[in-house]
Amino acid sequence: MKSQKIKSTLILLTVCCFAFSQSNKEKRAEEKFENYSFFEAIASYEDLVKDGFSDEKIYKKLGNAYYLNARYDKATNWYKQLFELESSSIDPEYLYRYAQSLKSLKKYDESFEWMKKFELAKVKDGRVQKFRKTYDYLKDIELNSNRYKIENIAINSKESDFSPSLYNENLIFATARDTRFTSSNVHEWNNKPFLNLYTSQITEDGSFLNTKKLSKNINKKTHESSTAFSKDGTTMYFTRNNSENGRFSRDKEGISRLKIYKATKINGEWGAITELPFNGDDYSTAHPSLNTDESKLYFASDMEGTLGASDIFVVDINSDGDFGIPVNMGSSINTEARETFPFITESGILYFASDGHPGLGGLDMFAAKIDNKEKAVIHNLGKPLNSEQDDFSFVIDEGKQKGFFASNRDGGIGSDDIYSFVEYKKLDFNCYSQINGKVKDLKTNEIIARVDLQLVGDNGDVLSKTVTNSDGGFQFEVPCENDNYKIIASKIDYEENKVSIHIEDTLEIFLKSTLIEEISGTDLAKSLQLNPIYFDLDKHSIRADAKVILEKVIAYMKQYPLSKIEIRSHTDSRAGDKYNQRLSTKRAKATVGYLVSQGVSKSRLVGIGYGESKLINLCTNNSSCSDTEHELNRRSEFIIIR
Repeated sequence: MKSQKIKSTLILLTVCCFAFSQSNKEKRAEEKFENYSFFEAIASYEDLVKDGFSDEKIYKKLGNAYYLNARYDKATNWYKQLFELESSSIDPEYLYRYAQSLKSLKKYDESFEWMKKFELAKVKDGRVQKFRKTYDYLKDIELNSNRYKIENIAINSKESDFSPSLYNENLIFATARDTRFTSSNVHEWNNKPFLNLYTSQITEDGSFLNTKKLSKNINKKTHESSTAFSKDGTTMYFTRNNSENGRFSRDKEGISRLKIYKATKINGEWGAITELPFNGDDYSTAHPSLNTDESKLYFASDMEGTLGASDIFVVDINSDGDFGIPVNMGSSINTEARETFPFITESGILYFASDGHPGLGGLDMFAAKIDNKEKAVIHNLGKPLNSEQDDFSFVIDEGKQKGFFASNRDGGIGSDDIYSFVEYKKLDFNCYSQINGKVKDLKTNEIIARVDLQLVGDNGDVLSKTVTNSDGGFQFEVPCENDNYKIIASKIDYEENKVSIHIEDTLEIFLKSTLIEEISGTDLAKSLQLNPIYFDLDKHSIRADAKVILEKVIAYMKQYPLSKIEIRSHTDSRAGDKYNQRLSTKRAKATVGYLVSQGVSKSRLVGIGYGESKLINLCTNNSSCSDTEHELNRRSEFIIIR
């Protein structure tokens, strides 16, 4: 049902004509695509590629045809070739579809990079705003995962089975299993039979009995799917293709729009089928869902006011049975992509499928608390309900915490299967805001890792604890109801800091070191009452007695992790000036090398050779100094520069 879902999800693809003269084969492919016969169009366009054509319009249409048929692996291939064309002028929507397709192949890092390109191309797109807020969306999805146990149910066929709904003790679902129909009843979008509605009795042990087709009053020579029932079981809303006298019909653009119909049960039979008044001939409405008191009907549509390919709408059902004016559920729920298959629970939670909100690939299922639809709290349902493929048409009995959904994931029986699930843990719809920040040294402004942080509420209770990472960063999630908090930051060798904060995007906390700092320019050997390290005549290797002194230098640098030292190395006056300059540089490098070998970061050390330019006594050239006096000049000193 991969491409029937495209009809169901109301994708209305606009295709422009080629700007160059076409062969007969190109014209036939174009006509099939224009008429939404994507199954045949794919074959025609692939034949063109085999014949040597590599036009960007062909790649675009092949990519779109596969994408709209939920064949994301194939779509990825053609979009990739499209982007490799040097002359290709790419609409940003292709960037988004390519990023989505890559997700279905679990290429999340690559998908992220293409979403960044999409972000640059469409700064104001609602999907970009959601992407920016959820760069770590995979981590968020993981938090909602493993709350369900799922199972592929026995009623699935080798064709498409989807759009389950609950009716008394029965499961109603749409299926394409009626393969005995002749080719005249094959749906052109995916070369599959027309969809019909079936019913199956759900037993206490979760098995199914008496699976059969609904009456001929409901199932016509059209597609029927997506049902919703009144509590008394006498009213059914369902989706059907636009039709005349029960037969499939198209509009002037060659599209058979979807419409919602109402049926009434009279003497045990469904009849009195009427079209709902807000349907239209130039747009689609589909996938009805009734709220608990049957005063509102939720549905998907691409009617005027739609933000993307399809949106979720709601319409009032008046006490006299008339309908109000449909209202878009707003940009908090709807995006510039596909939102479809709504289901509203007794507690008022709206479940829907979308490829506009951050997900795992294809259509993912989401839940929204819609007390305020402009600021709805939305959650991805996580794994295993969601996969890298299309997952959709979620329904649940909240009392039993059991339900059904459909998916075209790998391992199914047909192209789409219905899965049952048991919910072990409910979603947390409490509102949370995120506090992000860094901890820095008050004097140096450098980041501080491994700082202990406590988030404290108004009453002094510790709400959460964390530790800064290697970049000095931290993150807290806090309830939205209260925006007054304190963060207590503490670390050895620093003064504790209590910061009163309000919820905001970023925060910087500064800590003051309690360590006694040396003044820049101080000779560390003198400060620590150490001798310099000395070198043998004409040598630059580190002597054994020097290593004892260097251990104390290392201990100092560990105690003061922000310190930085300049190593100044010298020679005596014997030998020429140039030679002595080279020798002192070697001594500086040897001293630095030894400290680095003992774990001191090279970035904290500077080594400079001064030759014989800074003698500390009168042992100049041609002087009569003893070897002991000359040795005093063959030294390395340690000067604090930070």
